Amino acid sequence: MSFLPLVLMFVVLYFIMIRPQMKRQKEHRNMLAELTKGDEIVTSGGLAGKITKVADNFISVEIAEGIEISVQKSAVTTLLPKGTLKSL
Repeated sequence: MSFLPLVLMFVVLYFIMIRPQMKRQKEHRNMLAELTKGDEIVTSGGLAGKITKVADNFISVEIAEGIEISVQKSAVTTLLPKGTLKSL
């Protein structure tokens, strides 16, 4: 009976913190796996651009007309809706 509060706290911790974090990680992995040429993204550094090339671990991103950079796929934080960069 003395372990019941400890077990109850762990169950609450799991449903409040651990499970949602695992769900976000899974969604991020799926988003990275589905990146294609032409997608508009935002990196963890705050750069917004359009994907021009996709490789296994790296992608090329056009951040301005004629300026491309290579970033790791893991640096991509957000996939923007199509046409978002034209409005910026």
